[in-house]
Amino acid sequence: MDIHQTEEQQVEAIKSFWSNNGNAIIAGLAIGFAGFIGLNYYNDHKLQQELNTSEAYQTMIEAASEDSAAFEVAGKAFIAENSTSSYAMLTAIALAKEAAVKEDWVQAETYLSTAIEKSVDDGIKAVATVRLARVQLQLEKYEQALATLTPALPASFNAGVEEVKGDIYLKQGKTELARNAYQAAIDDASDGTNPALQMKLDDLAQVINLSK
Repeated sequence: MDIHQTEEQQVEAIKSFWSNNGNAIIAGLAIGFAGFIGLNYYNDHKLQQELNTSEAYQTMIEAASEDSAAFEVAGKAFIAENSTSSYAMLTAIALAKEAAVKEDWVQAETYLSTAIEKSVDDGIKAVATVRLARVQLQLEKYEQALATLTPALPASFNAGVEEVKGDIYLKQGKTELARNAYQAAIDDASDGTNPALQMKLDDLAQVINLSK
């Protein structure tokens, strides 16, 4: 099961933004900081270091499709060496996806926790948070998954959060709470339609009616 489908476009858009604009943003920050606190504080060496990190990230991601095992080794090393970089969180997200493909939920949980810990972007942090709750659902850590979803996330993630809550409640046998969560997810959906989610709600309604 692909637990990443509903947020994939969001994370790809953010990754694309950093890929296309990351260097320019870093350069802009360097110039801006220089104007306030002096070029000696944020000098050419620091800027070059950030640019090198960006290039290393791009090279690593491009190589990921060729050898997933090598990517895992390289990804872990990259995070350790660039722990304060925004690219560390993107690497952790990518590693979590690889682990999920293998249904290694324990490892996926670890990588997503790392992504959240190192996140400097609210959108990426929200993606990692929802995915972490889904992984914890796979691990049957139901209460922990609900706790993961407790912090407020950007409004665009409301539908995803409610759907995962519905899945958790359903596994716990809390059908009324599950139905309410699924309905909230439908109400919060940006386009107002989600056939898969509507099917979940309809199937659950049948179950509730049969139990009465």
